[in-house]
Amino acid sequence: MPISAAQRAALITATTVLLAAGCSDGSDDGTDTAQPTGSAGLSALTEQTLDWAPCPPPSAAEGGGPAPSPLPGGTPWECSFLKAPLDWAAPAGETIELALIRAKARDADARIGSLIFNFGGPGGSGITGLPGFANEYESLRSRYDLVSFDPRGVGRSEPVECATDKELDAYYALDFTPDDAAEERTLSDAQKTYAAGCEREAGPALPHVGTENAARDMDLMRQVLGDDKLHYFGISYGTELGGVYAHLFPENVGRAVLDAVVDPDAGVEEGALAQAKGFQLALDNFAQDCVDRGDECTLPGTSVAEIESFITDLLAELDAKPIPGIGDRELTQTQATNGIAQSLYSKEFWPYLEQGLDAADGGDGALLLSLSDSLNGRGQNGTYSNIQAANAAINCVDFKERYTLGQAKERLGEFREASPVFGDFMGWALASCSQWPVPGTWEHPDVSASGADPILVIGTTGDPATPYEGTRAMVNALGKGVGIELTYEGEGHGAYNSGNTCVKKATDAYLLDGKLPASGTVCK
Repeated sequence: MPISAAQRAALITATTVLLAAGCSDGSDDGTDTAQPTGSAGLSALTEQTLDWAPCPPPSAAEGGGPAPSPLPGGTPWECSFLKAPLDWAAPAGETIELALIRAKARDADARIGSLIFNFGGPGGSGITGLPGFANEYESLRSRYDLVSFDPRGVGRSEPVECATDKELDAYYALDFTPDDAAEERTLSDAQKTYAAGCEREAGPALPHVGTENAARDMDLMRQVLGDDKLHYFGISYGTELGGVYAHLFPENVGRAVLDAVVDPDAGVEEGALAQAKGFQLALDNFAQDCVDRGDECTLPGTSVAEIESFITDLLAELDAKPIPGIGDRELTQTQATNGIAQSLYSKEFWPYLEQGLDAADGGDGALLLSLSDSLNGRGQNGTYSNIQAANAAINCVDFKERYTLGQAKERLGEFREASPVFGDFMGWALASCSQWPVPGTWEHPDVSASGADPILVIGTTGDPATPYEGTRAMVNALGKGVGIELTYEGEGHGAYNSGNTCVKKATDAYLLDGKLPASGTVCK
C-alpha cells in the first residue's frame, strides 16, 4: 500500500516530533523582545513591491519535488520574496528574505483580501503545504487570494540546517530512550553535535527564528499585500502563531480560524505530558477499531490491551535488535515509534499503521521506516527537508526551560503512566533543547487579544498532537468575546480537512460571509 505524494505531504505537516522539542510554550518576558511594526526605519519595508513570478520547483529544504501545477480553471501559483528585518528589535538593520506563494481569488469583484495560511510544525513549508492542500481550500478561493509562506528559518526563508543527509540518517537511527549510562552519554553527545551544527550553519539568524518574530513578519506581510486586516487560517502550531499575532496586533485581526489548537497555558512538561496522553488515546482508538473489525484486522489480539501489548513487545524487540528497513537502513525502536505516531495524525492512515506493524512483526520494517522518514522530512532520494532543524530551532528559541537528561529521566514515571508506548519518548524529549546555544524567550506565549475581532477556534476530541483540552484554554486566553469555540467529535489532527461537512460549512460561513457559529457548537 504505497503512500501517495499528497498523503506524504499531509503526514509531514505534523505538530510534534518525538525526537525534538514539542510544541513551544512560554511567557513573553524573554530575550528576543521586538519593536512594533511601524517603528522608525520600516517605511522602506512596508512600501516594498512584491515581484510575483511563476513558482520554481520546491528547494531541497522545502522537500523538493516538481513546481506546483495550476489550479482548476488554470489559475497559476505565483511566488515572491518579502524583505523583513533579521531582528525586529532593530528594524532598520540587516534584512532577510521570506518566501511567499499565492493563488489569486476566482472572483475579483467579490474579493475580501488575502487569506494567509500556516500549516504547523513549527518548521512546515507553506510553499509546499498550500499547493498540497489546495483542493481542500478551493471554496475559500472564491473570495480570497490564498497565500502562504515559509516562516523564517524554514524552507526557502533563510533555512536552518544542522547536519548532512548522511549525518541525519545516523542521528535519527539513534536510541532516544537510553537504557543505561553509556546510551545516555551517546544521546547527549549527539544532541550537542546536532546543536553545534545548527549554530554553525545558521549563525546570527538563529536567535531570531522564534514565533514572535514570525508574527511580526505576518503583519508586515499584511501591509505589503495591501490588506487592512489580517485574514488568517492557522493549523496546529499555526494556532499558536495566530494567537501570538492576535496578542501583538489585536486591532489588525480580521477573519481568523485556529484549527487543531496548541494549549497556550501548558508549560513544556505539561504540554509534553498532554501529548503523550493524546497519542495514547489515538492509539487506543486505533486498537479498538482493530478489535471491532475482528478477523479483518491482521494484528494479534482480541482486546485493546492485547493489541497494545503486541506493540510494546515489538518495540522492545526492536530496541534489542533492529530489523531490515529500506536499502541498507534498518528499522530501530525510535524510528518505529515515530512511524506509529505519524500514522495517528489521521484516521485515514490507520491502514498503513496496521500494515506496517504486521510487516514489522514479520521482519520487514520498510513501511514503518517510510512513515518515520515522512515525519523527519526525508525524501525517497535520501535528502532531508529542514523541517526538523527548523522545528528544533523555533521551539528552542521560544521556550526558556532547559531540561537536562537527568531531569528528564526523573520524570519518566508519570510519562510512562500516561502512555506505555509514547511515554518514554515524550519524557526523554524534554531534554531536546538542553544543548541549544541560544537562550529561550518565554515560559508561556501570551495570546490575550482584547479588542480583536472574533477568532474561530476549532478542536477535535480525538486529536493526538494538540489534545482537545487546548481548545477551551485558547478560547479563554484570547479573552471574552474573541475566541469562538467549535468542537468536532472525531479523530485526527485538524478538523477542517477531516471531511466533516458541519465543520467545513461553519468555517466557510465565517471566512466567506462573516457568519459565526454560536460558541460551543458541536459537529459530529
